[in-house]
Amino acid sequence: MRLLLPLAAAFLAVPAFAQEEAVSETRLRSDVEALVGFGTRHTLSAQDDPKRGIGAARAWGEQQFRAASKACNDCLEIVLPERMISGTRVPQPTRLVNVVAIQRGTERPSEVVIVQGHIDSRVTDVMDATSDAPGANDDGSGTALVIEAARVLSQHKYPTTIVYALLSGEEQGLYGGQLLADYAAEQGWTVKAVLNNDIVGGSCGSDGFCDAAHVRVFSEGPRADVNKETLDAMARFGGENDSPGRNLSRYIAGLADGNDLVVRQVWRTDRMGRGGDQLPFLDKGYPAVRFSVAVEDYHHQHQDLRIENGVTYGDTIDEMDFPYLAKVTRLNVRALDALAKAPLPPSSTAEAAVQTFTTIRWASVPGAVSYNIWRRRTDAPGWEAAPIVTGAVQTEAKLEGVRGDDWLFGVSSIAADGSEGPIASAVPGGAFAPLVGD
Repeated sequence: MRLLLPLAAAFLAVPAFAQEEAVSETRLRSDVEALVGFGTRHTLSAQDDPKRGIGAARAWGEQQFRAASKACNDCLEIVLPERMISGTRVPQPTRLVNVVAIQRGTERPSEVVIVQGHIDSRVTDVMDATSDAPGANDDGSGTALVIEAARVLSQHKYPTTIVYALLSGEEQGLYGGQLLADYAAEQGWTVKAVLNNDIVGGSCGSDGFCDAAHVRVFSEGPRADVNKETLDAMARFGGENDSPGRNLSRYIAGLADGNDLVVRQVWRTDRMGRGGDQLPFLDKGYPAVRFSVAVEDYHHQHQDLRIENGVTYGDTIDEMDFPYLAKVTRLNVRALDALAKAPLPPSSTAEAAVQTFTTIRWASVPGAVSYNIWRRRTDAPGWEAAPIVTGAVQTEAKLEGVRGDDWLFGVSSIAADGSEGPIASAVPGGAFAPLVGD
Protein backbone atom coordinates (compact mmCIF):
# COMPACT_ATOMS: atom_id res chain seq x y z
CA MET A 1 0.00 0.00 0.00
CA ARG A 2 1.39 3.39 -0.97
CA LEU A 3 1.56 6.02 1.75
CA LEU A 4 1.69 9.78 1.56
CA LEU A 5 4.94 11.45 0.57
CA PRO A 6 4.05 15.16 0.42
CA LEU A 7 5.78 17.43 -2.09
CA ALA A 8 7.41 19.22 0.84
CA ALA A 9 9.05 15.95 1.81
CA ALA A 10 10.34 15.33 -1.70
CA PHE A 11 11.57 18.93 -1.88
CA LEU A 12 13.61 18.55 1.30
CA ALA A 13 14.65 14.92 1.33
CA VAL A 14 17.82 14.87 -0.80
CA PRO A 15 20.36 16.17 -0.11
CA ALA A 16 20.17 16.75 3.64
CA PHE A 17 19.76 20.49 4.07
CA ALA A 18 22.04 22.74 6.09
CA GLN A 19 19.72 22.99 9.08
CA GLU A 20 19.84 19.25 9.71
CA GLU A 21 23.57 19.02 9.16
CA ALA A 22 24.08 21.73 11.79
CA VAL A 23 22.56 19.58 14.56
CA SER A 24 25.37 18.68 16.98
CA GLU A 25 25.38 15.44 18.95
CA THR A 26 28.17 16.95 21.07
CA ARG A 27 26.05 19.94 22.05
CA LEU A 28 23.06 17.71 22.83
CA ARG A 29 25.19 15.64 25.19
CA SER A 30 26.65 18.75 26.82
CA ASP A 31 23.18 20.19 27.38
CA VAL A 32 21.86 17.02 28.99
CA GLU A 33 24.95 16.89 31.20
CA ALA A 34 24.27 20.46 32.30
CA LEU A 35 20.64 19.64 33.10
CA VAL A 36 21.58 16.56 35.11
CA GLY A 37 24.09 18.73 36.99
CA PHE A 38 21.28 20.67 38.71
CA GLY A 39 20.61 17.63 40.91
CA THR A 40 16.84 17.85 40.75
CA ARG A 41 14.59 19.93 38.54
CA HIS A 42 11.41 19.09 40.44
CA THR A 43 8.77 21.79 40.08
CA LEU A 44 8.58 22.12 43.88
CA SER A 45 12.37 22.34 44.31
CA ALA A 46 14.34 25.51 45.03
CA GLN A 47 13.65 28.49 42.79
CA ASP A 48 16.39 30.74 44.20
CA ASP A 49 19.38 28.41 44.51
CA PRO A 50 21.92 29.33 41.79
CA LYS A 51 23.21 25.75 41.40
CA ARG A 52 20.46 23.27 42.29
CA GLY A 53 16.79 22.96 41.54
CA ILE A 54 14.21 24.15 39.04
CA GLY A 55 15.12 27.83 39.35
CA ALA A 56 18.75 27.24 38.41
CA ALA A 57 17.71 24.99 35.51
CA ARG A 58 15.29 27.57 34.14
CA ALA A 59 17.95 30.30 34.37
CA TRP A 60 20.37 28.07 32.47
CA GLY A 61 17.77 27.41 29.77
CA GLU A 62 17.15 31.13 29.41
CA GLN A 63 20.91 31.69 29.03
CA GLN A 64 21.04 29.14 26.20
CA PHE A 65 18.24 30.93 24.35
CA ARG A 66 19.91 34.32 24.88
CA ALA A 67 23.19 32.96 23.53
CA ALA A 68 21.39 31.61 20.46
CA SER A 69 19.70 34.98 20.00
CA LYS A 70 23.02 36.83 20.20
CA ALA A 71 24.36 34.56 17.46
CA CYS A 72 21.50 35.59 15.14
CA ASN A 73 21.62 39.35 15.86
CA ASP A 74 18.95 39.22 18.56
CA CYS A 75 16.43 37.41 16.37
CA LEU A 76 14.82 35.66 19.35
CA GLU A 77 12.44 37.33 21.78
CA ILE A 78 12.74 35.67 25.20
CA VAL A 79 9.60 35.63 27.33
CA LEU A 80 8.94 34.00 30.69
CA PRO A 81 5.20 33.35 31.08
CA GLU A 82 4.32 32.54 34.67
CA ARG A 83 1.43 31.92 37.04
CA MET A 84 0.81 30.65 40.54
CA ILE A 85 -0.45 27.05 40.63
CA SER A 86 -1.80 24.63 43.21
CA GLY A 87 -3.41 21.23 43.03
CA THR A 88 -3.24 17.61 44.12
CA ARG A 89 0.48 17.41 43.33
CA VAL A 90 1.16 21.04 44.27
CA PRO A 91 -0.02 21.30 47.89
CA GLN A 92 1.27 24.84 48.39
CA PRO A 93 0.81 27.70 45.92
CA THR A 94 3.91 27.59 43.71
CA ARG A 95 5.33 29.92 41.07
CA LEU A 96 5.36 28.21 37.67
CA VAL A 97 7.55 29.67 34.91
CA ASN A 98 8.08 28.61 31.30
CA VAL A 99 11.14 29.68 29.32
CA VAL A 100 10.15 30.60 25.76
CA ALA A 101 12.06 31.92 22.75
CA ILE A 102 10.07 33.39 19.86
CA GLN A 103 11.51 33.66 16.33
CA ARG A 104 9.09 36.01 14.57
CA GLY A 105 8.05 35.22 11.01
CA THR A 106 8.92 37.77 8.36
CA GLU A 107 5.58 37.60 6.49
CA ARG A 108 2.87 36.05 8.67
CA PRO A 109 4.10 36.34 12.27
CA SER A 110 0.76 35.34 13.81
CA GLU A 111 1.06 31.85 12.25
CA VAL A 112 3.01 29.80 14.77
CA VAL A 113 4.75 26.44 14.98
CA ILE A 114 5.76 25.34 18.49
CA VAL A 115 8.47 22.87 19.53
CA GLN A 116 8.58 22.05 23.23
CA GLY A 117 9.94 19.81 25.96
CA HIS A 118 9.52 19.89 29.74
CA ILE A 119 12.45 20.91 31.88
CA ASP A 120 11.22 19.49 35.23
CA SER A 121 12.13 16.04 36.56
CA ARG A 122 11.02 13.59 39.26
CA VAL A 123 11.86 10.37 41.12
CA THR A 124 9.56 7.54 42.26
CA ASP A 125 7.55 9.72 44.64
CA VAL A 126 6.14 12.54 42.53
CA MET A 127 6.08 14.73 45.66
CA ASP A 128 9.78 14.23 46.48
CA ALA A 129 11.35 17.59 45.61
CA THR A 130 14.70 17.06 47.37
CA SER A 131 16.19 13.74 46.19
CA ASP A 132 18.45 13.70 43.14
CA ALA A 133 16.28 13.43 40.02
CA PRO A 134 18.67 13.55 37.04
CA GLY A 135 15.89 13.46 34.45
CA ALA A 136 18.37 12.75 31.67
CA ASN A 137 15.91 11.22 29.22
CA ASP A 138 12.70 12.44 30.88
CA ASP A 139 12.92 15.11 29.79
CA GLY A 140 16.46 16.40 29.54
CA SER A 141 16.43 14.89 26.06
CA GLY A 142 13.44 16.96 24.91
CA THR A 143 14.82 20.11 26.56
CA ALA A 144 18.17 19.69 24.81
CA LEU A 145 16.39 19.04 21.50
CA VAL A 146 14.41 22.29 21.79
CA ILE A 147 17.53 24.33 22.59
CA GLU A 148 19.45 22.75 19.72
CA ALA A 149 16.57 23.45 17.33
CA ALA A 150 16.67 27.10 18.41
CA ARG A 151 20.42 27.30 17.80
CA VAL A 152 20.11 25.79 14.33
CA LEU A 153 16.91 27.29 12.95
CA SER A 154 17.50 30.81 14.29
CA GLN A 155 20.26 31.12 11.69
CA HIS A 156 17.56 31.17 9.01
CA LYS A 157 14.53 33.35 8.31
CA TYR A 158 11.01 32.01 7.89
CA PRO A 159 7.72 33.53 6.75
CA THR A 160 5.95 32.25 9.86
CA THR A 161 6.92 32.17 13.54
CA ILE A 162 8.72 29.37 15.38
CA VAL A 163 8.34 29.15 19.16
CA TYR A 164 10.86 27.19 21.26
CA ALA A 165 9.52 26.33 24.71
CA LEU A 166 10.94 24.81 27.90
CA LEU A 167 7.95 23.89 30.05
CA SER A 168 7.77 23.49 33.83
CA GLY A 169 5.31 21.48 35.90
CA GLU A 170 4.71 18.57 33.52
CA GLU A 171 5.21 15.88 36.14
CA GLN A 172 2.89 17.66 38.57
CA GLY A 173 -0.01 17.85 36.11
CA LEU A 174 0.84 19.32 32.68
CA TYR A 175 0.85 22.82 34.17
CA GLY A 176 3.51 24.20 31.85
CA GLY A 177 1.71 22.93 28.77
CA GLN A 178 -1.51 24.53 29.97
CA LEU A 179 0.30 27.81 30.63
CA LEU A 180 1.77 27.91 27.12
CA ALA A 181 -1.52 26.89 25.47
CA ASP A 182 -3.25 29.72 27.34
CA TYR A 183 -0.44 32.12 26.40
CA ALA A 184 -0.83 31.18 22.72
CA ALA A 185 -4.55 31.95 22.87
CA GLU A 186 -3.91 35.25 24.68
CA GLN A 187 -1.40 36.28 22.00
CA GLY A 188 -3.93 35.54 19.26
CA TRP A 189 -1.60 33.05 17.60
CA THR A 190 -2.83 30.81 14.82
CA VAL A 191 -1.14 27.61 15.95
CA LYS A 192 -0.64 25.31 12.98
CA ALA A 193 1.47 22.67 14.76
CA VAL A 194 2.80 21.72 18.19
CA LEU A 195 5.68 19.24 18.36
CA ASN A 196 5.95 17.95 21.93
CA ASN A 197 9.18 16.05 22.61
CA ASP A 198 9.11 13.97 25.77
CA ILE A 199 11.54 11.07 26.34
CA VAL A 200 13.34 11.12 22.98
CA GLY A 201 16.90 10.15 23.89
CA GLY A 202 17.05 6.37 24.39
CA SER A 203 16.86 3.33 22.15
CA CYS A 204 16.64 0.33 24.52
CA GLY A 205 13.88 -0.83 26.83
CA SER A 206 13.95 -2.24 30.34
CA ASP A 207 13.57 -5.74 28.84
CA GLY A 208 16.73 -5.37 26.73
CA PHE A 209 14.89 -4.85 23.44
CA CYS A 210 16.44 -2.05 21.38
CA ASP A 211 15.19 -0.02 18.41
CA ALA A 212 17.23 2.93 17.16
CA ALA A 213 15.56 2.97 13.74
CA HIS A 214 12.14 4.31 14.76
CA VAL A 215 10.56 7.16 16.69
CA ARG A 216 6.94 7.10 17.79
CA VAL A 217 4.64 10.00 16.94
CA PHE A 218 1.36 9.98 18.86
CA SER A 219 -1.72 11.76 17.50
CA GLU A 220 -5.36 12.07 18.49
CA GLY A 221 -8.22 10.61 16.46
CA PRO A 222 -11.50 12.43 17.15
CA ARG A 223 -10.66 15.95 18.26
CA ALA A 224 -10.46 16.76 21.94
CA ASP A 225 -12.40 19.98 21.29
CA VAL A 226 -15.13 18.20 19.34
CA ASN A 227 -18.66 19.47 19.96
CA LYS A 228 -22.06 17.84 19.51
CA GLU A 229 -22.66 19.55 16.16
CA THR A 230 -19.40 18.21 14.78
CA LEU A 231 -19.95 14.73 16.25
CA ASP A 232 -23.34 14.56 14.57
CA ALA A 233 -21.80 15.64 11.27
CA MET A 234 -18.97 13.10 11.62
CA ALA A 235 -21.56 10.35 12.02
CA ARG A 236 -22.88 11.26 8.56
CA PHE A 237 -19.69 12.20 6.70
CA GLY A 238 -16.79 10.51 8.55
CA GLY A 239 -13.74 12.15 10.06
CA GLU A 240 -12.93 10.04 13.11
CA ASN A 241 -9.43 9.41 11.67
CA ASP A 242 -8.90 12.85 10.18
CA SER A 243 -8.15 15.28 12.98
CA PRO A 244 -5.54 17.96 12.22
CA GLY A 245 -3.19 16.20 14.63
CA ARG A 246 -3.61 12.90 12.77
CA ASN A 247 -2.80 14.60 9.46
CA LEU A 248 0.17 16.35 11.09
CA SER A 249 1.43 12.90 12.10
CA ARG A 250 1.03 11.63 8.53
CA TYR A 251 2.91 14.68 7.27
CA ILE A 252 5.85 14.14 9.65
CA ALA A 253 5.98 10.46 8.69
CA GLY A 254 6.28 11.55 5.06
CA LEU A 255 9.09 13.96 5.89
CA ALA A 256 11.02 11.14 7.55
CA ASP A 257 10.73 8.87 4.52
CA GLY A 258 14.12 7.88 3.10
CA ASN A 259 16.11 9.06 6.12
CA ASP A 260 17.86 7.09 8.85
CA LEU A 261 14.88 7.38 11.20
CA VAL A 262 11.39 6.08 10.45
CA VAL A 263 8.24 7.37 12.12
CA ARG A 264 6.05 4.74 13.71
CA GLN A 265 2.71 6.44 13.93
CA VAL A 266 0.75 5.56 17.05
CA TRP A 267 -2.87 6.43 16.59
CA ARG A 268 -3.79 7.34 20.12
CA THR A 269 -3.30 10.64 21.90
CA ASP A 270 -0.51 9.32 24.14
CA ARG A 271 0.78 6.11 25.67
CA MET A 272 -1.81 3.92 27.39
CA GLY A 273 -3.02 5.57 30.59
CA ARG A 274 -0.48 8.41 30.36
CA GLY A 275 -0.24 11.93 29.01
CA GLY A 276 2.02 14.79 28.01
CA ASP A 277 2.13 18.52 27.38
CA GLN A 278 0.49 18.23 23.97
CA LEU A 279 -2.86 17.57 25.67
CA PRO A 280 -3.67 21.16 26.75
CA PHE A 281 -3.13 22.29 23.15
CA LEU A 282 -5.45 19.58 21.82
CA ASP A 283 -8.10 20.71 24.30
CA LYS A 284 -8.00 24.13 22.64
CA GLY A 285 -8.23 22.66 19.14
CA TYR A 286 -4.59 23.19 18.19
CA PRO A 287 -2.92 20.44 16.09
CA ALA A 288 -0.38 18.73 18.35
CA VAL A 289 1.62 15.49 18.40
CA ARG A 290 4.03 13.83 20.79
CA PHE A 291 7.44 12.46 19.82
CA SER A 292 8.75 9.67 22.05
CA VAL A 293 11.26 6.85 21.82
CA ALA A 294 10.37 3.65 20.01
CA VAL A 295 11.06 1.63 23.17
CA GLU A 296 10.68 2.96 26.71
CA ASP A 297 12.96 1.97 29.58
CA TYR A 298 10.78 1.87 32.68
CA HIS A 299 13.74 1.17 34.98
CA HIS A 300 15.19 4.53 34.04
CA GLN A 301 12.25 6.92 34.24
CA HIS A 302 10.32 8.06 37.33
CA GLN A 303 12.70 6.06 39.56
CA ASP A 304 14.80 6.70 42.66
CA LEU A 305 18.53 6.24 42.08
CA ARG A 306 19.25 2.77 43.48
CA ILE A 307 20.37 -0.81 42.84
CA GLU A 308 17.74 -3.37 43.74
CA ASN A 309 18.07 -7.13 43.22
CA GLY A 310 21.01 -6.46 40.95
CA VAL A 311 19.04 -4.02 38.78
CA THR A 312 20.12 -0.39 38.44
CA TYR A 313 17.36 2.22 38.50
CA GLY A 314 17.28 5.93 37.77
CA ASP A 315 17.08 8.30 34.82
CA THR A 316 20.81 8.75 34.32
CA ILE A 317 22.79 9.96 31.34
CA ASP A 318 24.67 6.68 30.86
CA GLU A 319 21.41 5.03 29.77
CA MET A 320 20.93 7.44 26.87
CA ASP A 321 21.72 7.03 23.17
CA PHE A 322 22.96 10.38 21.86
CA PRO A 323 23.26 9.38 18.20
CA TYR A 324 19.57 8.46 18.45
CA LEU A 325 18.71 11.78 20.11
CA ALA A 326 20.53 13.57 17.29
CA LYS A 327 18.38 11.71 14.73
CA VAL A 328 15.17 12.70 16.49
CA THR A 329 16.42 16.29 16.70
CA ARG A 330 17.17 16.34 12.98
CA LEU A 331 13.66 15.11 12.21
CA ASN A 332 12.16 17.84 14.39
CA VAL A 333 14.34 20.43 12.65
CA ARG A 334 13.22 19.11 9.27
CA ALA A 335 9.55 19.29 10.31
CA LEU A 336 9.87 22.76 11.82
CA ASP A 337 11.62 24.06 8.72
CA ALA A 338 8.92 22.64 6.43
CA LEU A 339 6.02 23.83 8.57
CA ALA A 340 7.43 27.33 9.05
CA LYS A 341 7.81 27.74 5.27
CA ALA A 342 4.41 26.34 4.31
CA PRO A 343 1.06 28.14 4.28
CA LEU A 344 -1.74 27.05 6.58
CA PRO A 345 -3.77 24.02 5.51
CA PRO A 346 -7.05 25.31 4.03
CA SER A 347 -10.50 24.56 5.37
CA SER A 348 -12.24 22.40 2.78
CA THR A 349 -15.47 20.56 2.06
CA ALA A 350 -16.48 17.69 -0.22
CA GLU A 351 -19.92 17.39 -1.83
CA ALA A 352 -20.80 14.05 -3.39
CA ALA A 353 -24.23 12.93 -2.17
CA VAL A 354 -26.43 11.23 -4.76
CA GLN A 355 -24.21 12.07 -7.74
CA THR A 356 -21.45 10.50 -9.84
CA PHE A 357 -18.93 13.29 -9.27
CA THR A 358 -17.41 15.06 -6.29
CA THR A 359 -16.97 18.79 -5.80
CA ILE A 360 -14.19 20.00 -3.50
CA ARG A 361 -14.26 23.57 -2.22
CA TRP A 362 -11.78 25.29 0.05
CA ALA A 363 -10.93 28.68 1.50
CA SER A 364 -7.84 30.46 0.22
CA VAL A 365 -5.05 31.00 2.76
CA PRO A 366 -2.35 33.70 2.98
CA GLY A 367 0.93 32.73 1.37
CA ALA A 368 -0.52 30.02 -0.88
CA VAL A 369 -0.13 30.29 -4.66
CA SER A 370 -1.78 26.95 -5.45
CA TYR A 371 -3.36 23.89 -3.90
CA ASN A 372 -3.24 20.12 -4.25
CA ILE A 373 -6.25 17.85 -3.80
CA TRP A 374 -5.67 14.45 -2.24
CA ARG A 375 -7.77 11.35 -1.70
CA ARG A 376 -7.57 8.04 0.10
CA ARG A 377 -9.80 5.05 0.47
CA THR A 378 -11.91 5.15 3.60
CA ASP A 379 -10.05 2.10 4.98
CA ALA A 380 -6.54 3.29 3.99
CA PRO A 381 -4.13 4.60 6.63
CA GLY A 382 -2.50 7.24 4.42
CA TRP A 383 -3.22 9.51 1.49
CA GLU A 384 -2.41 8.28 -2.01
CA ALA A 385 1.19 8.82 -3.13
CA ALA A 386 0.24 11.58 -5.60
CA PRO A 387 -2.52 14.19 -5.52
CA ILE A 388 -5.58 13.69 -7.69
CA VAL A 389 -5.40 17.39 -8.68
CA THR A 390 -2.08 19.25 -8.74
CA GLY A 391 -1.45 22.98 -8.59
CA ALA A 392 -5.04 24.23 -8.56
CA VAL A 393 -5.15 28.03 -8.49
CA GLN A 394 -8.89 28.38 -7.97
CA THR A 395 -10.74 27.34 -4.78
CA GLU A 396 -13.05 24.73 -6.28
CA ALA A 397 -12.58 21.56 -8.30
CA LYS A 398 -15.05 19.10 -9.83
CA LEU A 399 -13.83 15.50 -9.87
CA GLU A 400 -15.75 13.87 -12.70
CA GLY A 401 -16.50 10.18 -12.24
CA VAL A 402 -15.26 10.14 -8.65
CA ARG A 403 -18.00 8.81 -6.38
CA GLY A 404 -17.39 10.37 -3.01
CA ASP A 405 -18.94 7.58 -0.95
CA ASP A 406 -15.81 5.50 -1.50
CA TRP A 407 -13.21 8.14 -0.69
CA LEU A 408 -11.96 10.70 1.79
CA PHE A 409 -10.57 13.94 0.39
CA GLY A 410 -8.23 16.68 1.55
CA VAL A 411 -6.48 19.82 0.35
CA SER A 412 -2.95 21.12 0.96
CA SER A 413 -1.52 24.59 0.35
CA ILE A 414 1.63 25.34 -1.64
CA ALA A 415 3.85 28.42 -1.28
CA ALA A 416 5.70 30.18 -4.09
CA ASP A 417 8.92 28.29 -3.26
CA GLY A 418 7.14 24.92 -3.49
CA SER A 419 6.79 24.37 0.26
CA GLU A 420 3.67 22.35 1.00
CA GLY A 421 1.94 21.99 4.34
CA PRO A 422 -0.08 19.17 5.89
CA ILE A 423 -3.33 18.07 4.29
CA ALA A 424 -6.58 19.35 5.77
CA SER A 425 -9.27 16.70 5.46
CA ALA A 426 -12.55 17.73 3.84
CA VAL A 427 -14.64 16.25 6.65
CA PRO A 428 -16.20 17.68 9.81
CA GLY A 429 -13.45 18.53 12.27
CA GLY A 430 -10.74 18.23 9.62
CA ALA A 431 -9.78 21.91 9.53
CA PHE A 432 -6.60 23.13 11.24
CA ALA A 433 -8.56 25.52 13.44
CA PRO A 434 -10.44 25.34 16.77
CA LEU A 435 -14.08 24.39 16.49
CA VAL A 436 -16.70 27.03 17.18
CA GLY A 437 -20.19 26.60 18.60
CA ASP A 438 -22.05 23.67 20.15
